[in-house]
Amino acid sequence: MHTSHALSSEERARYLATAIQAAEAAGTVLLDHARSGFRIDHKAAINLVTDADRQAEETIVRTILSAHPTHRILAEERGRDGAMESPYQWIIDPLDGTTNFAHGFPFYSVSIGLEYHGECIVGVVLDPTRRELFTAVSGEGAYLNGERLRVSANKSLDHSLLVTGFAYDIRDTTNNNLDHFSRISLRAQGVRRTGSAALDLCYVASGRFDGYWEVKLSPWDMAAGIVMVREAGGLISSFQKDTFSLYGEELVATNGHIHNQLLDVIHQRPDRS
Repeated sequence: MHTSHALSSEERARYLATAIQAAEAAGTVLLDHARSGFRIDHKAAINLVTDADRQAEETIVRTILSAHPTHRILAEERGRDGAMESPYQWIIDPLDGTTNFAHGFPFYSVSIGLEYHGECIVGVVLDPTRRELFTAVSGEGAYLNGERLRVSANKSLDHSLLVTGFAYDIRDTTNNNLDHFSRISLRAQGVRRTGSAALDLCYVASGRFDGYWEVKLSPWDMAAGIVMVREAGGLISSFQKDTFSLYGEELVATNGHIHNQLLDVIHQRPDRS
């Protein structure tokens, strides 16, 4: 099994620098469109895409491939691209929070992760409206604008502030997280829904949230954020504690202390009385 430790610190620093450069360029594109306007298209009933998404993604891909032309790309709008034999795959969400962006609600992000031999080793998430740049490299910690991040120390689900989200097919499937949301809302101190999974994970890493869960996620929703949470001392799993796959659609991310408590509520059977 190859790990990030097979890479030199110089290599990891170079990949982080590329991700930061790409994220900042995309953030400029998003802010320009937010000021000047954009076109909205519908991929499904409530699943939007804008020309800002597409232009930001092209900016990211161009920046990455100009620096690392043999690497693979997995991006939300364009899918897979690049040399399939490469052990490197960049996983990109150019605008995480498109619905927020389209409505002028200033909570969205650029998310860029790098996978090496199947392991996420670099994560960069940029919130352009707040000028908050979250960065993490496997084995080297997580940072917000250069300041080290740590998850919260809260040990009780009852005292926790949690965050979640809902899939774009919420109207069409029973696996829509509403059952978990109702149960967990009765157990936690508070539950929020922000609309950007990448920022949700960064907020867990920074201790602003104690935990996060969601279903129907895509790799680009998680790739950067899971590096952030792990490097800040948190815990990542699927709905089964000892398993996780970037391609498995389920995610629980916590400070570690409340992880089992949150999983227990997720797995509670509905009260039929």
